Amino acid sequence: MPKRSSKKRSKDLNLLAAELVADAIRDGRPMPKINGKNAAAVALGRKGGLKGGKARAQSLSARKRQEIACKAAQARWGKYRKE
Repeated sequence: MPKRSSKKRSKDLNLLAAELVADAIRDGRPMPKINGKNAAAVALGRKGGLKGGKARAQSLSARKRQEIACKAAQARWGKYRKE
């Protein structure tokens, strides 16, 4: 009887299903990984992350930015203040 391949499959059914679909889609070609992450997803997330904060700051009024900053300061420092 022929031996099975040495590739281990996940015991979790959700992960197993995802692996099977990925195997069927990519035609045996390995997906590029960056530290265990999909390279395309990393690039897309980084692209949005690099311009997100600057774009949001430009779209906010000075008053709204001040309100956000005050709320953040209260969240940071409010827990230390005992009144």
